[in-house]
Amino acid sequence: MRLHRNLVFATIDALAEIFNEGSYADKVIEKTLKRDKRWGSRDRSFIAETTYDIVRWKRLYAEIAEVKEPFKREDLFRMLAVWCVLRGVQIPDWPQFEKTPERRIKGKFDELSRIRKFRESIPDWMDKLGEEELGDKVWTKELSALNSQAPVVIRANKLKTTPKELAVKLSEEGIETTDLRNYPEALELKQRANIFRTNAFKDGLFEVQDASSQRVAEFMDVQPGMRVVDTCAGAGGKTLHLAALMENKGQIIALDIYGNKLKELKRRAKRAGAHNVETRSIDSTKVIKKLYNSADRVLIDAPCSGLGVLSRNPDAKWKLQPDFLDKIRNTQLEILEQYSKIVKKGGKLVYATCSVLPSENQKQVQKFLKTEAGKDFKLLREKSILSSESGYDGFYMAALEKS
Repeated sequence: MRLHRNLVFATIDALAEIFNEGSYADKVIEKTLKRDKRWGSRDRSFIAETTYDIVRWKRLYAEIAEVKEPFKREDLFRMLAVWCVLRGVQIPDWPQFEKTPERRIKGKFDELSRIRKFRESIPDWMDKLGEEELGDKVWTKELSALNSQAPVVIRANKLKTTPKELAVKLSEEGIETTDLRNYPEALELKQRANIFRTNAFKDGLFEVQDASSQRVAEFMDVQPGMRVVDTCAGAGGKTLHLAALMENKGQIIALDIYGNKLKELKRRAKRAGAHNVETRSIDSTKVIKKLYNSADRVLIDAPCSGLGVLSRNPDAKWKLQPDFLDKIRNTQLEILEQYSKIVKKGGKLVYATCSVLPSENQKQVQKFLKTEAGKDFKLLREKSILSSESGYDGFYMAALEKS
């Protein structure tokens, strides 16, 4: 691989914004890729993948390069030089890469690879927490899986197509997929591609949704004609899956505290042909109280640490702080206590997170069952999905029934 100056400089600019200004990697990359209309798919892939790679391995690369935050421009070039050496990419004869100590880089890498927090490039506190909650063996495997690049998985929209029909249509547009045996509506891309430009996407035939995330709507055990409330709907990936499983019959009320996310959900629902979705912004407690004891099914896709999705959001490793985890656990329990009141007698509640930590998952459910709000519920079943076992995102879900 030969490095091109304009692509390297764009990558360095993106890294400076992500590391020094605290911007979200996905937003920065999206903006960076619009800088030059002449860039082809390979150029864009280089910028996106190299940026994500250096974000993912920030601690390891900074340690090898002997640089500290906030990173100066020359520091970022030193980290990029480390990336080149470890990836076997030829370092160009540019002033920014003068005197790159290739042998020392390889030696330092071998030395640091014996220490998990450097090998897996993770903050000390997060490494300690993961080991405490999951045990040394499981956490070591999980960290390795979460540092792999996430595959691109899509969900065929059964309101409009089947996975087989979708695979054929995408193939006609030059995108090859494989079906996933244990995920009835999922297809995985054989190679990364901009699938949002396809006619299949514009026609609402699929949504991008990780295989583990697709388990949540299935876990809800919904039937056509039910009244379902998705309490933390966001932009609606799971909402739209529920609409498809309900065959557009019945009612789905999608709630969120962020109105802009619900606007996006409306756009997506229109494209998907999901007509049984109604959005409501949670701008006061009245919105929730009006729904008490009315729903057959309630989904709480709770805000969480996101430790199960580090493979697709590697910058979360550096943004998360220990005090945030304490706050989010309190929020999770408050949401469970408040939103569980929406479930009617005989109805079911599903609590889900994209975290692998028991303190956000099993322990939260057990705490909830001991509260006044939880005394009428019983745990029917729960499922923990580890990235190291599934090859997809880490997830947790629990189904509870109200007596």
